[in-house]
Amino acid sequence: MRSSFFSRRLIAPIVALLTQGITPEKIALSLAFGIVLGVFPVLGSTSLLCAAAAVIFRLNLPAIQLVNWLIYPLQLFFFVPFIRMGERLFRAAPLQLSLAQMLAMIRADLPRAVATLWLAGVHAISAWLLIGPPAILLLNFLLSRALRQVAASSGLRPNTAEAA
Repeated sequence: MRSSFFSRRLIAPIVALLTQGITPEKIALSLAFGIVLGVFPVLGSTSLLCAAAAVIFRLNLPAIQLVNWLIYPLQLFFFVPFIRMGERLFRAAPLQLSLAQMLAMIRADLPRAVATLWLAGVHAISAWLLIGPPAILLLNFLLSRALRQVAASSGLRPNTAEAA
């Protein structure tokens, strides 16, 4: 069941993009940006960041947003590790709240949560800024290779025109 979900929701749309003439490299870059921006440690910001990246870098908007939405659970998973990494970078005292406590605080009183968590957010963003750009480069490299192999094994000819 799980493989059919991912096959329908992730693999099939990517293969469809390849058959529409979008280059494996452009799809790979879209996916890499979607993954890395999708874990940006500011809740509610990733769709806007992905849309901006799609416009600025002329990426495929549906591909970048699809991946962004699919990896949303990873944003929550990486939220506290980014805070901890930022705390180490700035030699700050650790925030004594769990992710569940932070989310409950946000739901209960957003202005108070922002006032309490803003420094933790700065720490998390700083850590992401160190990791994000190299992660995009690495993922782009790996995904480009994989998508070129998928295109070749599917009998698709590489298209030199950027249709994205």
